[in-house]
Amino acid sequence: ASRADHFAANAVTVANRIRSYYRRDADVIHPPVDTQAFRPVPIQEVGDYYLMVGELVGYKRPDLAVQAFNLTKKKLVVIGGGEMLDYIRKIAGPTVTVLGSQSFDVLKYHYARCRALIFPGEEDFGIVPLEAMASGRPVIAFGRGGATETVIDGRTGVFFKDQSVETLFDAIDRLERMDFDPADAVTRAADFATPVFIRKFSNFAYRPWAPNRRRP
Repeated sequence: ASRADHFAANAVTVANRIRSYYRRDADVIHPPVDTQAFRPVPIQEVGDYYLMVGELVGYKRPDLAVQAFNLTKKKLVVIGGGEMLDYIRKIAGPTVTVLGSQSFDVLKYHYARCRALIFPGEEDFGIVPLEAMASGRPVIAFGRGGATETVIDGRTGVFFKDQSVETLFDAIDRLERMDFDPADAVTRAADFATPVFIRKFSNFAYRPWAPNRRRP
């Protein structure tokens, strides 16, 4: 770690980890998101279901989302495969539809027409919330990790403070009362578009690091 000229991290969470373990600062360069691949639809086309997208593995907490929607009786659509797929299908109640892995076209269709994306896990960055926002839809996210760097609480979505059914209930209720503008979500997603990544990474890669380099 001490021999490296400099570090780049894909999120503030990771930069903090580098500082904690390596005692080194890092530039934050968020990963590129192909925001142009997604489009909002007219509000009349937005459905009455919520959406969860991603690999169905433990740390993403698909079980929490399903448990919450089983109790609220609101509609939830789950898209994604993974080791928990059979379990999620087993515990899903009548208002939860588990589609498994789907094509990109099906994914885009559901992004644009969901009431909101449910993002109950903690990730270093997390591209899924930005794909939803690029589709003009808000995000309900666990308030830790990369989602706190992309979702704007009260504007492009809401956070819940701990991974419990009760706090997720509260977040859903808050979002349904929120004055949400799809244009705000699209604008926010554009801050993480591929051209932004290319510019930031190019600036990082071509920066003159000579003062930090050790002579041979």
